[in-house]
Amino acid sequence: MDHRDEPLDEPSDDEDGSAREAMSGKVLYTIGYEKALLQDVLDTLTKAGASTLIDVRDRPISRRPGFSKRQLAAAIENAGMRYVYLAALGTPPEGRLAGRRREWERFWGIVEEKLARPEAELDLRRAAEIAAAAPSSLLCYEADWRVCHRRRIAEILARRHGFHVRHLAVRN
Repeated sequence: MDHRDEPLDEPSDDEDGSAREAMSGKVLYTIGYEKALLQDVLDTLTKAGASTLIDVRDRPISRRPGFSKRQLAAAIENAGMRYVYLAALGTPPEGRLAGRRREWERFWGIVEEKLARPEAELDLRRAAEIAAAAPSSLLCYEADWRVCHRRRIAEILARRHGFHVRHLAVRN
């Protein structure tokens, strides 16, 4: 089994556990907005206790209403949270194409290559600092965290910094 097959936490409805982890500062959430409404994403983040959203998309644009960078940042800030965009952690176009084609070996290879770059290392360190300071969530498009690069980012941060990863499922 390679690192991409290691299980991480399933989404959980354990609200008491989420609140306890969020207060400890050692939780790192992830969330995908595929097929979700902006308000449902905001509600899910609020319920989990996230106070910072870390956008890890390569290109922070979206056809889904409210999820382009400027609109999303405004909505997050209006909800009382902080928005941070870390471009160097995004999956490049060829990786997104491999994912859409379900070419998983190629997809994960591209993700690994991207995250090994010096600029990605800087953004990984920045993400760790942000998440250590306040309960934070990584955001990308895919609803299924198992096939999203945010999974690998979360694995790296958990291994290096001891975060407990909790993948949030948007209820819509």
